[in-house]
Amino acid sequence: MIVEEACVMERKTYMEKLRSAERYVVAFVRWGLLAALTGLVGGGVGTLFHKAVEYATAVRIAHSWILYLLPVGGLVIVGLYHLFKTPENFGTNQILDAIRSEKKVPLALAPLIFISTVITHLCGGSAGREGAALQLGGTIGSQIGGLFRLDEKDQHILIMCGMSAVFAALFGTPLTATFFAMEVISIGVIYYAGLVPCIISSLTAYGVSVFFGAEPVRFSLTHVPSPTIGSIFQVIGLSALCALLSIVFCLAMHKTHHYLQKWIPNGYLRAFCGGAAIILLTLLLGTNAYNGAGMDVITAAIGGSARPEAFALKILFTAVTIGAGFKGGEIVPTFFIGSTFGCVAGSLLGLDPGFAAAVGLIALFCGVVNSPIASIILSIELFGAQGLILFAIACGVSFMLSGYYGLYSSQKIMYSKLRAEYINIHAK
Repeated sequence: MIVEEACVMERKTYMEKLRSAERYVVAFVRWGLLAALTGLVGGGVGTLFHKAVEYATAVRIAHSWILYLLPVGGLVIVGLYHLFKTPENFGTNQILDAIRSEKKVPLALAPLIFISTVITHLCGGSAGREGAALQLGGTIGSQIGGLFRLDEKDQHILIMCGMSAVFAALFGTPLTATFFAMEVISIGVIYYAGLVPCIISSLTAYGVSVFFGAEPVRFSLTHVPSPTIGSIFQVIGLSALCALLSIVFCLAMHKTHHYLQKWIPNGYLRAFCGGAAIILLTLLLGTNAYNGAGMDVITAAIGGSARPEAFALKILFTAVTIGAGFKGGEIVPTFFIGSTFGCVAGSLLGLDPGFAAAVGLIALFCGVVNSPIASIILSIELFGAQGLILFAIACGVSFMLSGYYGLYSSQKIMYSKLRAEYINIHAK
C-alpha cells in the first residue's frame, strides 16, 4: 500500500514537472513569435524613419535657405498634434508610464512623431532620433499587443520589444537597444521577463535595417590606452566632469521647457519663436554645425578635433529646439555634447583626444539616462571591446556622480545610488 502511494505521488510530481516545462516552452514559442513580429514591423518602420531623416538632412544641407522655414515647421508640428487631438507634450515620458500602468499609447502618436521629427531635421532644429524611436516602438508594441488582446502585463513587455526594435533599427546597436528598453524604465530594477522577447525583437529589427541598407552607427578609435593607474585616474576625472555636465544638460532641458511654456503659453507662438531663435543663433555664429543631429561633428570629435565651446552651444540649441515644441530626441545631441566636451577636457587631462571623446560620449549618455549596463554595451557596439575596462569605469563613475537627475522625468529611481536602500523616486 505504501509503495503504491509512493508510486502515485511520484507520477503526480512527474506530471507537474512536465506541465511546468510545457508552460515554459509554450511561453518561449509565444514570445518568440510576438517579438519577431514586433521586430519585423519595428525594423521596417525604423528603417523607413532612418532613411527619411537622412534624406531630410541631405536636403537641408544642399539648400541652406530651408533653415528659414523652421518657424513654419514648428507651426505645422503643433497643428498636427492639435489636429489629431494629441497633447503636445505627449512623448517618451508617457511611453515609460505606459509600461508601469494601464495607460494606453494612442495609435496617432506613431505618424505624428515620425512626421514631426522629419520636419524638425529638415528645417534645422537641433534634435536627435531616439525620442522618436522610443515613441514609434512603444506605439507599435502597444498596438500589436492590443491586436492579440494581450493582458496588461504582457502588453508592457511588448511595448519594450517595440522600443528596442526601432532603437536597434535606427542605431544598429541591438544589444544596447535590448538592455536600454529594460533598464531605463525603473533604475535598480531590470525587467528580466523582457530579456528574450527584447533580444529577439531588436535582432530581428536590426536584420531588417541591414537588409534594406541602413548603415549602423560605428566609430573607429586610432588609440586606446591600456588600463594603467594613470589612464584609470584620467578616465575617472573626465567621467566626473561628464557627470556634472549631465546634470547641467538635464536641468537646461527641463528648465527651458518649463519657462518657455510659462512665458509663451500658446503652443503655436512658442514654436514660432523657438524656430526664430534658432535661426538667429545660427546667423550670429555663422555656422550650421549645431543644426540637426550633428553626426559630422561627433565623427570629427572622435577623430580628435572639436571646438572648446561646441558642447555648450549644442546644449543651448537643443534646449531651445525641444523646449519650444519641436520633436526628435536628446540622445544624439548627448553624443554630440559628450564627444566634443570629452575631446577638449580629456586632452587637458592627458588622454588621447579621440579616445577622450569616446569616453565623454559614453559617460554623458550614462549620466543622462541612468542606464550603466546599456551604456557599457553601447561602448562595445560603437567602439569595440578593446577599451572595455576604461569605458566600464567611466559608466560607473558617471552613473554614481550624476545623482538622481535624468532626461526622462517619468523614469523611476527604485534603489539608491549610494547604499542598498529602496527609495522609489522620480528622476529630477
